[in-house]
Amino acid sequence: MIKFTIATVTYNAGQTIRRTLDSVSGQTYNAVEHIIVDGCSADSTISEVQHYVERNTDERHPHSIVLIREPDDGLYDAMNKALAAAKGDYIIFLNAGDKLHTPTTLADVAAQLGRYNQSRLPAVIYGETDLVDDEGRFLRHRRLSAPEQLTSKSFLSGMLVCHQSFYARTDIARRHPYDLRYHFSADYDWCVRILRQAERRGLHIHNAQLILTDYLAEGMTTRNHRRSLIERLRIMARHYGWLRALAAHSWFVVRAVIQR
Repeated sequence: MIKFTIATVTYNAGQTIRRTLDSVSGQTYNAVEHIIVDGCSADSTISEVQHYVERNTDERHPHSIVLIREPDDGLYDAMNKALAAAKGDYIIFLNAGDKLHTPTTLADVAAQLGRYNQSRLPAVIYGETDLVDDEGRFLRHRRLSAPEQLTSKSFLSGMLVCHQSFYARTDIARRHPYDLRYHFSADYDWCVRILRQAERRGLHIHNAQLILTDYLAEGMTTRNHRRSLIERLRIMARHYGWLRALAAHSWFVVRAVIQR
């Protein structure tokens, strides 16, 4: 049975985390490990997590819950801690305020994986994303949609797959932790490196053809959009060369003007 690890990184997320916890708890699929990495929150975050643990202690809610509570060196350092601790076949990063799209999301994905041999599971499962507001209400479908066939070159067009809708095989992801030189776009770099590793090994990239995630629109990258773009340009140049990176970012500017 395929096991999913969901990693939730938190810091003072008391106002939004319950939606995420309820989403995981409400999954109809049972083979789930939920790792919560908290950077010593000073608000109600831990109280919410404790209530979550209490609600999931009986046999009707068999999800495994792991809490890591300690100082960290930022978001991506905390995510690396989750990577190191994960025991599932796939790891999914679902941060406070985000949720799985439906109660059957994981069951639906697991059912699709039945066609694969256990030793040749896809390196990545990916899908679409909806954006929600602070109350969890639908805002719109994500502007960038997932391509029919995702490759490492797809990311020359930007972050076509939302990080939260990019399920990476844990054994591969653990060998490629987040690069802590990057503060806003390490997830972009991580996705490209995972895809390139999959291509080198001849592993399948599976399009679930589903909306996988409801994503809280105001993430860290959104709040630091300019710095994120500059950092992403550096990452893109590293992977694709400066000429292609500059050409791609010129198009991003044109596209933004057209869409205003």
